[in-house]
Amino acid sequence: MDTILQQLLNTIMLRPYVFVFLAAYIAGCSMHLGLKRAIAFGVAGYLITWASEFSSIHTGIPYGYYYYIEQTKGYELWIFGVPFMDSLSYIFLTYASYSMALFTVSPLICSSGMFYLLETKKLRNSLFTTLLGAMYLVYLDIIIDPVALRGSRWFLGQIYGYPFGGVYFGVPIANFIGWLVVGFILVFVLQRVDELLGRRGTRDYIAFDSGLRHMIGPGLYAGIVVFNIFMTFFIGEYNIGWVDIFIVVMPLFLLWAISHIKNTMGDTVACLDAHVRDFPGAARLACDIARAASVRRAS
Repeated sequence: MDTILQQLLNTIMLRPYVFVFLAAYIAGCSMHLGLKRAIAFGVAGYLITWASEFSSIHTGIPYGYYYYIEQTKGYELWIFGVPFMDSLSYIFLTYASYSMALFTVSPLICSSGMFYLLETKKLRNSLFTTLLGAMYLVYLDIIIDPVALRGSRWFLGQIYGYPFGGVYFGVPIANFIGWLVVGFILVFVLQRVDELLGRRGTRDYIAFDSGLRHMIGPGLYAGIVVFNIFMTFFIGEYNIGWVDIFIVVMPLFLLWAISHIKNTMGDTVACLDAHVRDFPGAARLACDIARAASVRRAS
């Protein structure tokens, strides 16, 4: 037990940025969906991810064949041939992607620098949101994997490799297909955790009366993107960095346009009613923000 605890502490010391992102997940998911949902998905998401990685390094399914370099095995925590921190990362990556999907599909009201999503249970649990969240997760991996593959040139370290290389800066297309499949499963499980605990009467985000609750998830997504693009330029991989920026700027502009159209042309009253009907505990904050936004438009 002492050895495992020491390896866990070493993992935190080696990968502090992972645990900063994980802390943002716990804060954001707790404020948005509730602490119990954050913990439940954390456990379920880790088990699913670990199983997918264990399978892939032995059978090539679902990400294609790759291998871990066991340079830090025995120093940091590994679970049956898979680094603990690697599977852990999928948890906050999935929640960030799910948050971005909700940000895209939910009506939006803004006031005083805050945005508030008029989400509903139908939007939270829809199959379209599941697929969109999985696609956002793949989008993250398109940015993360090429720079992570060059971890020997920054403080990540060289932790894995692809035996046959790949067409996208050394990453095989099979890897992205695997991320899409596993991402769909992870987002689907997050939705089912939310839905199941809701049926059992587990308290939702309404315990946190703050407009911040809808900002942390997308903010986490943006932070992950910025961090990885920064590291890409830091190690001198300018071609990868500029491709990443091109991939980032266009979808974000499209996202802003969709949100702006929803905000200015949508039936805010009907959307607000639907939101409050599903989450009555959020009525005061939602109505206050909607009222402030209406006053600002009128002036």
